[in-house]
Formats: sequence, structure tokens, C-alpha cells
Amino acid sequence: MESLIRQTCEQWECIVVDDGSTDNTADIVAILSARDARFRVVRQANTGLAFARNAGIEVAAGRYLTFLDSDDEYEPTHLEQRRAVLEASPDVDLLHGGLRIVGGSEFVPDREQPGKQIAIADCYVGGTFFMRTEVARVLGGFRRPDFGDDFDFMTRALTRFKVQRVDFPTYIYHRETPDGMCNVEAARQKPI
Repeated sequence: MESLIRQTCEQWECIVVDDGSTDNTADIVAILSARDARFRVVRQANTGLAFARNAGIEVAAGRYLTFLDSDDEYEPTHLEQRRAVLEASPDVDLLHGGLRIVGGSEFVPDREQPGKQIAIADCYVGGTFFMRTEVARVLGGFRRPDFGDDFDFMTRALTRFKVQRVDFPTYIYHRETPDGMCNVEAARQKPI
């Protein structure tokens, strides 16, 4: 959340979806929202990543929508640069790409071929999605399973909307977190 506060674009709202967390998320968001009205919280029982994102989509008030996973961060110009692309290209509906990987492997488990690895550069990473809010609503949000929900979302988006890849690496994708979804999936897929 600190990387969000440091954004050069100051017009944003942050909807923190507390998906049944057992850490101090609620306390942190309470402090942040008391100091900064741009922070809001939605609390729900644990339903997983796809439905947590959908809870945020449902209450989002802005023209644009993006995601920031709890173990990742933004470069200071992330929102500004992506917003500028959509404002300069009214025919483009959704952006993806533009990430820098920190720690861990540059490969993740392949959703389509369990046991195989694919380069993150060849994936649709949901945290990098930046879109017009109606895109997410028209598509009905994300679907389960959580692992690969971003691939499913993008596959559906490509059939209905104009999508553009960006290369400026403003999304910082942390791989060193052992309980990160891709690391957990890799451990699950490992042969015994």
C-alpha cells in the first residue's frame, strides 16, 4: 500500500478486500483509511483470489480498474503511465504486461500442462491488468480456480475488447514469497 501512496497520479481509490485474513490487514487498513479517505475496505469470509477481486470490482467507483496483489507493489508512475495510454487510445479497453520480477524464478507452473513451467513473460499476469471498469463488469469478473483466473479473464476479454500489451515495467511482481500463489502451485505440482 505504500507504493500506492507514492503514486505520481493522486486520483485513485483503493479498495482493500479483506478476504478472511488472519493477519493484521484490518488494523492496517483502519489506520490508513482514517488518514486517507482514498482507502476503503470490504470484509468477507475467505473465498479466494477470484472472488476477492470480484468484490472489489463490484464496489469500484472509478473509470479505470487495476489490481495490486498483497505481495506486490507499483513503481511510482504505474497509474499515471497506464492511465495516459488509455486516455490517448480511446479504442483500447484493457492493458496488460509491463512487469519487473523480484526474487524467485522467472518461470511459473503451466496451468494447461501440470508439471511444466512457462516463462512469466509469456503469461497474462492479473496484477498488470489496467482497464476501463466496464470491461470487468461486462465479463462478469474473474472465475475460479484462482490459479489461472487471469488467463481465463484475458481469454474472454480478447474476444470482446481491444487489448494492448505495454512494456514499461511499472508492476513489481514479487516471487520470493513462499506462500505466493505460483510458488504454492509449483510445490503442489511437483512429483513425489
